[in-house]
Amino acid sequence: MDQTFWQLLALAPPGWGGVLLTGLAHSLEIAVGGYLLGLILGVGGAVGKLYGNEIVRDLMETYTIVVRAVPELVLILLLYYAGTDALNRLMAALGRSPVDISGLAAGIFVIGVVQGAYATEVIRGAIKAIPAGEIEAGRAYGMPGGLLLRRVTLPAMLPHALPGLANLWLIATKDTALLAVVGFSELTLVTRQAAGATKHYMLFFLAAGALYLALTLVSNIAIARIEKWARRGMPQVHA
Repeated sequence: MDQTFWQLLALAPPGWGGVLLTGLAHSLEIAVGGYLLGLILGVGGAVGKLYGNEIVRDLMETYTIVVRAVPELVLILLLYYAGTDALNRLMAALGRSPVDISGLAAGIFVIGVVQGAYATEVIRGAIKAIPAGEIEAGRAYGMPGGLLLRRVTLPAMLPHALPGLANLWLIATKDTALLAVVGFSELTLVTRQAAGATKHYMLFFLAAGALYLALTLVSNIAIARIEKWARRGMPQVHA
């Protein structure tokens, strides 16, 4: 029986191990792309909420409330199908050919939009945690807004934001599994295919769980090193 399990998990056909690793690679592509897009949206959303005019603040508030209120699976279905349909209707109205959006690009966009709403609140809270004197010192030197943001605000808020951003990265790696409902070949979908083809459901879902766990453990090591780097020169708090 053990030999049969190892044969099923072999990297080369008829084993499914290579397929699972390919699915994991696709999940990582979406997670990394969606997370980076979410960071960009999060920085923009936080800056808009804190320093934008009334219209910008209202738009950012609406964005974060709607995305955080609607279940992520519903958002994925809405953005994936309705978003693609809306884009192709726009292209048709402009007299252009329909756009064939790849599953990878759509997945990154969907995860990024969801991540961006949560990252907005994490970064906004981190910016508000910066001592006011640091911002005032930058303004006293005559730094324009963009330079002040790059040189003072973002570096100073990073240690405060890292715990929340680290959690968002781990959430992003798990949210990729939701894309199985739209047929994208990430780890969860290929695991279900392997289990269905072989009828060894327990084996393959345990293998997928082990891969997700390994990804989390490696991520935790990387996050700990990033936090150590970001907090260099700061007083250490011991429990």
